[in-house]
Amino acid sequence: MPAWAKKAIWAGVILVALVVAYFVLAAFLPRWWSQRVGSLSSGSFSRGITWGLLYGLVCTVVPLLLFYFAWRSRTRKHAKVWVIGSLVLGLLVAIPNLLTLSVVLGGSSAAHAGERTMDVDAPGFRGASLWGAIIGVLVFIAAVYLQRKYRKRGEEVTRLRNNLHQREPQGPGESPAPEL
Repeated sequence: MPAWAKKAIWAGVILVALVVAYFVLAAFLPRWWSQRVGSLSSGSFSRGITWGLLYGLVCTVVPLLLFYFAWRSRTRKHAKVWVIGSLVLGLLVAIPNLLTLSVVLGGSSAAHAGERTMDVDAPGFRGASLWGAIIGVLVFIAAVYLQRKYRKRGEEVTRLRNNLHQREPQGPGESPAPEL
């Protein structure tokens, strides 16, 4: 068999396996996730809101920061492992939000069963998770703004120090460098 045919067969097998895995997980994960959240909340409105805010905030801001730092590190020498690790870790931390999103936006019977389970066992979780995600995005934007402002201020301090060193006298009796 030619090499291209072997590669095509393997690609087809992998594609079929991914499609089957998708359908199996789409039928299982929304129900499973809603039961996990329901057991955390125990039917309590305050617990549902607390866990929703916590998951929404942490599982939004941490992946965004990891993705941002991976993006900033992508051009550095020997940073490939760090970049790939950050991306994988960011995806892993984002899984709870993605699972909640699959329950809320999913059209399958598993998603509808998950919604009913969350309504009864975890009231307030879905709305609080949304608010937590919104707050997480705002925290991320503030963190990036402050980091850029801090970096810009550091660059300006370095520039001013260099200008100051250029204007200082070089030795006894010498005049300072001319101003530009």
